[in-house]
Amino acid sequence: MEAPSRYASVLRPGLFAGQLHWVTGGGSGIGRCVAHELASLGATVVLSGRTAEKLERVAAEIAEDGGRAITRAFDIRDEEAVKANIANIAEVVAGHGAIHGLVNNAGGQFPAPLMAISKRGFEAVVANNLTGGFLMMREVFLQSMQQHGGAIVNMTADFRNGMPGMGHSGAARAGMSNLTMTAAFEWAHAGVRVNAVAPGWIASSGMDHYGGMTRTIIPKLKQHVPLRRMGVEAEVSAAICFLLSPGAAFITGVTLAIDGGAPLGSPLFPALDHDKSQPFEGFHRAVLPEVLKGSA
Repeated sequence: MEAPSRYASVLRPGLFAGQLHWVTGGGSGIGRCVAHELASLGATVVLSGRTAEKLERVAAEIAEDGGRAITRAFDIRDEEAVKANIANIAEVVAGHGAIHGLVNNAGGQFPAPLMAISKRGFEAVVANNLTGGFLMMREVFLQSMQQHGGAIVNMTADFRNGMPGMGHSGAARAGMSNLTMTAAFEWAHAGVRVNAVAPGWIASSGMDHYGGMTRTIIPKLKQHVPLRRMGVEAEVSAAICFLLSPGAAFITGVTLAIDGGAPLGSPLFPALDHDKSQPFEGFHRAVLPEVLKGSA
């Protein structure tokens, strides 16, 4: 069956018309998907990341689909670059009145047991997944949302039972969840809502970055999910866009798990095998990661 030519969002057309939404890490994976959905719903999207070519490729896709995207290449771990790039978007903000939404999606990590993680490696992962997100939140608040209100959605991960093999990432993601609650309380007076999403095992391009034993395990992960499948990028994007929307106007300070129930249950009561769960395939440009091709 031929794929649809536009993003098939579950949200109403034009929901974000006339608004400006910023997506960090927008050049690939979940960030790319979120950017496409926001643009399909009428938003002008600012795509940021470290690699200009990747951002420009996604911006061209969005333009081809009839949307609008602007790119800014910089490292969210660089405080001065964050300040400058958010200030630099002023000419765009002038046309929209504000930065209406921020999706703090950028991040990254590497698999390793705690005993093998160096101080440098630990700090790098914390900077990627926590410090950089904090800098983006703070500057968007100071330069726009403090005056105009808005909504922020932070990216965490499924850390409910710890993250063995990725303890540095688990620590950073748990920190982001706690930071989300603090910001939701401190910034409520300005009309700013702050929430987070915690994806579990999502079939995204990021899976292809892993090698070794981790790569051999990835196709088997669905057997540890009660829904007996992995999630898809569009399912994470749908949750993020809902949290940015007026439908979530009384939701703030929460971390929403998008994990198919993977942390639930017990080895004493194993989940039953089935094929009843069907994913929401809303992203017309989604591509199955190489590591999952050919898996049953």
